[in-house]
Order: sequence, then C-alpha cells, then structure tokens
Amino acid sequence: MAGPSSPLRRCFFVLALLVLLCLHVSFAADHHFEGFDSDDVADDEEGVTETLDHPPPIQLTRTHSDPPPPDREQEEDSETSQPSDLPQNPSSNGLEYWDEDEFEGIPEEQSPEAPKITENATPDDPSSDPIKTAKPQKVGGPRSYTVEIVCVSFLIMFAINFFTGKRENENIALAWAAKFGNKDSIFDKNFSLVGVGEGDDPPLLLKEEQNVFKFYASGRRYCSGLLATLELQSRHDLISRLCNWVMRGRDEISFEVYMNEEAMDQVVFAVARRKAAKGMQKEVRDLQRYGSLLPGPPGGRKWVAEELAVISESKEVAGDLITEAVLDQVFGEKAFEKFGKGFISMHFSDQHSGTTHKKMLLFKFALPDAKNMADMNRLVALIPYYIDLIGRYKLSSQARSKTESARSKAAQEAYKEQQNARQEALQKRKADRKKMVEEAEAKLGAEAIRKKESKDRARQAKKAMPRVRMTRAH
Repeated sequence: MAGPSSPLRRCFFVLALLVLLCLHVSFAADHHFEGFDSDDVADDEEGVTETLDHPPPIQLTRTHSDPPPPDREQEEDSETSQPSDLPQNPSSNGLEYWDEDEFEGIPEEQSPEAPKITENATPDDPSSDPIKTAKPQKVGGPRSYTVEIVCVSFLIMFAINFFTGKRENENIALAWAAKFGNKDSIFDKNFSLVGVGEGDDPPLLLKEEQNVFKFYASGRRYCSGLLATLELQSRHDLISRLCNWVMRGRDEISFEVYMNEEAMDQVVFAVARRKAAKGMQKEVRDLQRYGSLLPGPPGGRKWVAEELAVISESKEVAGDLITEAVLDQVFGEKAFEKFGKGFISMHFSDQHSGTTHKKMLLFKFALPDAKNMADMNRLVALIPYYIDLIGRYKLSSQARSKTESARSKAAQEAYKEQQNARQEALQKRKADRKKMVEEAEAKLGAEAIRKKESKDRARQAKKAMPRVRMTRAH
C-alpha cells in the first residue's frame, strides 16, 4: 500500500500547488485592475483621468549637500528584483487564458513624478532642517505708547501755557492801567470818571476775553467819553502763540473818542505809516470818499517824518492839525525816531461809518512790554491834546464851502445808492412772486388751468372795451 500511494500523493500535491498558484494570480490581477468591470467603465475613467492634473512638484532647500534618497522608481525596481514566489510571465505557469486585447484602452498606471529635492544640509545637523528650525513669529510686538505720550505731553504743555500766557496778558494790562489809569495819571487828570464800574473805587479794566481788556473814561468837555481796547496776543493759546512768534505779532491798544455833535466841525483827517495809509484810503469809506494823500507839506513848512503819510480833505485842515507842538513831541524826524516806535495810526472824521457815533477820533498804538510802559507817554498825551484841538477848531469859509459841496454830492450819491438798492429789492420780490405763481400753476390740474385762462381772457376783453361816459341832461 505504501508503493502505489506515493504517486497518488505526489499528484495530489502538484494539483494543490497549481490551484494555489491560480488563486494567487487571479487575486493579483483583480487588485491591479480594481474597479474596471467593463469596457464602458474603462472609457469613462479614461476621460476623468485625462482631465485631472498632477500637483506641482514640491521643492525643498537645504544648506549642505547630502546624497539624494532613492527614488520611488528605484524602490519599485528593487522590490521587483527581489525573489518572489509569483511567476513573472503568466503564460509560463500555464495561464493561457490571459488576453491583453481584452483590456485594451485601459490607461496604464503612471507613477507620480518624484519631487525634486535640493539638499543643502546634512541630516546630522538638526538646526538646518527648515521644518524644525522654523520658529513661529510673534504677530504683535510690544505695544508702543508713542502716540499716547505725545498727546499727553501736548495737553500738559497746553495747560501750562494757558496759565502762564493768561498771567502774562494780565500783567501787561495791569501795568498799562497802573501807568495811565491810576490816581494822578494822565487820564485821571483829564477825565472826571475813570474805570468801568460805579462807586468810589471802580475797577479800571474789564476783561472780555483772555487777551482783550476794556478801559473807559468820561467827564471831559467836547466829548462824551473815551473807550480804550487792549488787544493782546493770544498767549494763552499754544498754537496762536507759536504763530505769533513766527509772524512777529504785537500787542495793540486802540482809543475811540466820541465827540459831541456841536463840538466837531467838518473834518476828515488821518496820519499813519505809509504802507498802512495806502490801505486805509482804499478800505475806509470816509477816507476813500473825501480824503486824499498829500504829496508834500502845505506852504513848504516843517512836516512829519518820512515814514508817515497824511490823508486829508484839504491842505488847510492838514496844516492846522499838524502843529509845531505835535511835530516837536512825536511826528518830527528826531522825535518820531525816538518816541514814535509804537505809533500806528490816528483817524479823525465827522463821517465815520459803522457805529452809531459819526464824529469820532480814533488812535491806535502798539503796546510795549510791561516794564516799558513809560515809552508811550507822549503817544497817550496826543489824545487829550487833539480832543481840545478838534473841539475848538473851525473851518474857514473857503474850506467850509468845499467840504459842504463834497458832502452834498456824497449825500446825493448815497441817496441814489439807496434808490438802486430799493429797486433791486422790489425787482427781486416781483421775481420771487412770479416764480411762486408759476410753481402753483404747474401744480394745478387741467380744469383749473382752463378756468384761469378763461378768466384772464375775460379780464383782457373787458380792458379792451371802449369806455362810455354817461352824462345827465339838464
């Protein structure tokens, strides 16, 4: 039994080996063509794979050279070169049923391209690895407080400058009031009431703003009162202070003397620095209408300094108001060089416009520092001197006739201007009324427009009819 059973056992072993080989080959074929059950499916998948694009290769950079790693193709070749118990050729194993034409059109499996790697660093250096050495950067650094510091510093400087500038302006105003408004001062001697309040000891100054102060005096012949306005630099404002420092601003004081109606004759006169005088003649209405720049002194007499210009209605008025005393004290060449640094302008007019008072004397001076208020003693002394001079001054008959004709002509021109203004206002009202009527007609309906037109035609026909006058027979 042992002899005949050995060939049967051999045949059984060979048969089992063939069955295992067939199963293994069929499994490999199914795995390679997984998902391809028919030719239609293969065609559909071919269209899909053709539309897909391969991703771009990834490039890495390193700092040192290193032998490149083996490619995937080389790994596959090495794997295929290793011994395997699967036969390479199915026909050698007796698988005669394999037909290559049966799977025609199936795209061959393409291995993706190996990424190009440029290695410039050795793997032994862990710091050269860009993935390991890349440290996360901080999104926001330490917060900067520069803007806040600048704003707070500006506010502190503004607050400090406000109080210091306010104190400086007050010191200048008080220094002027102490020099010219206190007891036995020039205004106290020439006016019976000095100050802005009532009582035995009224305050001398009225503070309207941080840089504007008022001074009032009254109780003198030929005038009803005097108002002085101190307009100082805006030292309390930091920005204005910087602008004044760049533009060289100055403190100014202006005096307005309100003359009595019967005390001032027909006078239009002004003295100012040459540049300011040209601007005054163009801008000030009464100087533009009545006055003119005098080219030289009347009658070849002594005259004002070269820096000054005189605007007057006539040479007679200019010669009478520029006296020898004034030339010696302020307006002469030598006196003006020494005492006239703060002089800006003075303007006398009986046709002053812009206020309720028409007859006024205007003076404008520049204020010195608080410690040098005595420098403007002669300038302030011009005010009471010209109040008395203008109050006593009377024109000659020739000059009066000239001024009266000029004023009558100016009155006629003013009347014509008023009439033109009234006509323009009337025309404007008519145009506005007509526009309103047109807008109302545009909003009316067709029936209302027809009725209105019929009424207008009836009115016009009635006007066109001849008028018949009936008389009663006696």
